[in-house]
Amino acid sequence: MSAEPVEVRVTKPETDAYLSVRDLRVHFPTADGLVKSVDGLSFDVHRGEILGIVGESGSGKSVTSQAILGLHKGSRARITGEIWLDGQELVGASEERMRALRGDQMAMIFQDPLSAMHPFYRVGDQISEAYRVHNKVSKAVAKKRSIEMLDRVGIPNPDRRYSEYPHQFSGGMRQRAMIAMALVCDPKLLIADEPTTALDVTVQAQILDLMKDLQREFNSAIILITHDLGVVAETCDQVVVMYGGQCVETGTVDEIFYEPQMPYAWGLLTSMPRLDRSRQDRLQPIAGQPPSLIQVPKGCVFNPRCAYQDKVGGDVCRTQHPELVPLSTSSTHAVRCHIHPEERRRIWADEIKPTL
Repeated sequence: MSAEPVEVRVTKPETDAYLSVRDLRVHFPTADGLVKSVDGLSFDVHRGEILGIVGESGSGKSVTSQAILGLHKGSRARITGEIWLDGQELVGASEERMRALRGDQMAMIFQDPLSAMHPFYRVGDQISEAYRVHNKVSKAVAKKRSIEMLDRVGIPNPDRRYSEYPHQFSGGMRQRAMIAMALVCDPKLLIADEPTTALDVTVQAQILDLMKDLQREFNSAIILITHDLGVVAETCDQVVVMYGGQCVETGTVDEIFYEPQMPYAWGLLTSMPRLDRSRQDRLQPIAGQPPSLIQVPKGCVFNPRCAYQDKVGGDVCRTQHPELVPLSTSSTHAVRCHIHPEERRRIWADEIKPTL
């Protein structure tokens, strides 16, 4: 079935960001109801910057990345809002235009490179094909470029490894090959969807260091989608905290880790293990379950699991949807919460922070 009609504003937002997402909504009609996978998401990513998108499974992180790449086009998804890439609006762009942009101006690193790469084709041939799609060059030139990229991402003996198949690579080597394929055309935007989840800690650190080194070399904008707050703290500049398809808090890494203002962000931090100190008590998981995206809670999307509703008078949390409000006119830190800012700061300083 064809996609639902989209709504597109023709005026580019006033920002110098390379990628600008404005009020993005991705809804999927099903027999059980409308699944609101992404519901009013906005953020910017600049060249040379790494944006981390964090949240539990089902919060809308991967659907967001797929919408940016135009992978929902031709499906039943109802997509509204705006996605601006270097001055080009993508929500209303044709599938032909999106194919031209994918791999050239924007690329993606997938969570599982074994399933993302074709098992019947040599690794080098797959990288060469990605290069030749966007560059009118001979096979010999594409092979040379592919071998250079394999070497650049730290794969030993790239001339020999070029002719090997994905199953002959280890998990870390496959992920490096995926990074080589993503970067072979020097894209200005790189989306990494859980790129280190299946890797051991040592290889994970190597992959993250590699991504940062290549970002500095290419001056790329990177979106890192993950549920690992340790990876975010080590790698990212800006953070978007998603819950129930919405952004509930956004800010710099320091703001999110040292001055979080949203109870959901508190819950993520208190459930994260610490290795730099001995811990006598058990970790504190967030009570309850993530919301159904078919029946999103009324009011604040986090209210069924929030332990601080008594800090707000009446049933405001259950009836009124909070706006994403900046903490100051000069700050990038914004929070979606009904609790008064001063009370949130007191709770963080007196109740949450001492337990970390």
